[in-house]
Amino acid sequence: MSARIAVIVPVLDEERVAPALAARLAALTADTPTVETIVVDGGSRDGTVAALERAGLRVIASPRGRGAQMNAGAAATTAPALLFLHADTALPAGALAAIAAALDGDPRTVGGCFRVRIASRDPRLRAAARLINLRSRLLPSATGDQALFVRRDAFERLGGFRPLALMEDLDFVARLARLGRFCLLPSAVETSARRWERHGVTRTIALMWTLRLGYHLGVDPRTLARLYGHDAR
Repeated sequence: MSARIAVIVPVLDEERVAPALAARLAALTADTPTVETIVVDGGSRDGTVAALERAGLRVIASPRGRGAQMNAGAAATTAPALLFLHADTALPAGALAAIAAALDGDPRTVGGCFRVRIASRDPRLRAAARLINLRSRLLPSATGDQALFVRRDAFERLGGFRPLALMEDLDFVARLARLGRFCLLPSAVETSARRWERHGVTRTIALMWTLRLGYHLGVDPRTLARLYGHDAR
């Protein structure tokens, strides 16, 4: 029997989180034997690939860029549903069953995402997560940190992710929502706070909202990537 859901994880220089990622993916396959998991490396220069392969994960190579890597992962899998997961994001219990129920329960549903929780006690990050979740509840909008999922046929109709320097997730969700219903699942993924903590919480929150505003105002994603400055992948 073919896998019901393919879990696709783009990585780049993620040696530090590779053990935790491998453990999470192993738990997924143990709980749901029909799940298909694949990690797509964008040219890591550390021990990411070796660590993941030692753990028994399937790893393929792709040109760098989350959009390109996620497209490569989709092309290398066969499941009728796709879940795009960041290396530092953990799924809630029962995530795959919740996705299957959402897609099976309403034929109008073409994809969706989870609520997000940031792994930090910092009140600023808790507030940021609440705003992200509110936005996703009111609008068909989500970022990759929220674990995007989609029917394969809808993904292929859209031609996958566009090769944008930044904001490929927002662009994809906006296009996907034109095909049908984009749903927000009630459970929450937990994503690492490392990005905010490394570059300053307040500064990073302000930068993220500035980038999002720029995207909606039509600023070239290459310009936004330069503004982002640090590792726009």
